[in-house]
Amino acid sequence: MENTTIAASRWYRLIPVAFITYSLAYLDRANFGFGAASGMAEDLKITPAMSSLLGSLFFLGYFFFQIPGAHYAANNSAKKLIFWSLILWGGLATATGMVTNVNLLIVIRFVLGIVESAVMPAMLILLSNWFTKSERSRANTFLILGNPATILWMSILSGYLINSLGWRWMFILEGLPAVVWAFFWWRLVDDKPQNAKWLTEPEKQALAAQLQAEQQGLKPVKNYAEAFKSRTVILLSLQYAFWSIGVYGFVMWLPSIIKAAPDMDIVKTGWLSSVPYVLAIVAMLAASYFSDKTLNRKAFVWPFLIIGALAFYGSFALGPDNFWLSFGLLILAGGAMYAPYGPFFAIIPELLPKNVAGGAMALINSMGALGSFVGAYLVGYLNSSTGGFGASYLFMAGSLLLSAILTLIAVKPSGNNPVVETQPTFTKVQQA
Repeated sequence: MENTTIAASRWYRLIPVAFITYSLAYLDRANFGFGAASGMAEDLKITPAMSSLLGSLFFLGYFFFQIPGAHYAANNSAKKLIFWSLILWGGLATATGMVTNVNLLIVIRFVLGIVESAVMPAMLILLSNWFTKSERSRANTFLILGNPATILWMSILSGYLINSLGWRWMFILEGLPAVVWAFFWWRLVDDKPQNAKWLTEPEKQALAAQLQAEQQGLKPVKNYAEAFKSRTVILLSLQYAFWSIGVYGFVMWLPSIIKAAPDMDIVKTGWLSSVPYVLAIVAMLAASYFSDKTLNRKAFVWPFLIIGALAFYGSFALGPDNFWLSFGLLILAGGAMYAPYGPFFAIIPELLPKNVAGGAMALINSMGALGSFVGAYLVGYLNSSTGGFGASYLFMAGSLLLSAILTLIAVKPSGNNPVVETQPTFTKVQQA
């Protein structure tokens, strides 16, 4: 891992900026759960079924524009794409606090998903231009930490804002920072190391040589169509879809689950909703560190998904009369679901060459968005139609279990898969 000494300044110049940017994206998508748990439904006359649809519409828009965004980021500029995305999603998030009818809210939620859809693949492509194989899981993790870290403080802040100012001002005040941050992003980020004035020429050359050397061991894949037909990519897309069902069913509806407990107000709901994300941050950092240290990705993905599935099942088995024990298991489920993100998104750049890796990550992430849509909608639907949370716990547990199984089989040898022919298992890839 000697290449970690190349241009150490990359870590403190790029990672904090990426973290803040992705944090703002999650702020503007996850706070809807707090709006739904407060007075928004009554003010806009939103039925429980419509609330489920609104919570999930974001991910439908998110689904359709992943691959075009990744293509633009890989072939043009991730920096420019994310700059305009920040301005647009901040404006749309702020507009959520100004809506007067549910039809306008439907449009805003869908378009917000479209605008944010390119951010994740563009960020992953950007980081793959700057960080090497032995660094990539940690770099990805520091990026994706923007998810649980933001939900942690957002849960507390949103509870206080709603309690003090109402749900409208919560959306307005939490949407504006993205617009302001766009201009910081533009000044602080470069698409590639060769564009950075703060790197020395020897640093640029050493980093370019290391990244180029990592491409040499990969079998060429001529275009996206060939990559998308790979057995590994298909299975990882399905894996991420099932995983995302559990994650976003949890993220979107945890405030409502907690708020339904006896003697629970919105401020207490905010504090309790933040607790699972403390564990998530610790678990993500630990998993990414040991994944990079061992260069074993698979072993730091599927066991956590199994733990998440068992925790959800345990919450179901305990039933609604044991709130605090059930909540403890939900904390465990939340931490376990988040832990594998860094290792997971380090897999594809190690299996596919650079010309198609970004598109493959976008395809996988778009299937995750489809799973997020299903999870956010069906968990809300099951909660409202059954009058409890047991059915949704079982649904999320089953989804995570399927995701763990798919992880185990995703990279077995296949004669029809050019990626797997060259790199039959995660272990062999990392040892190559």
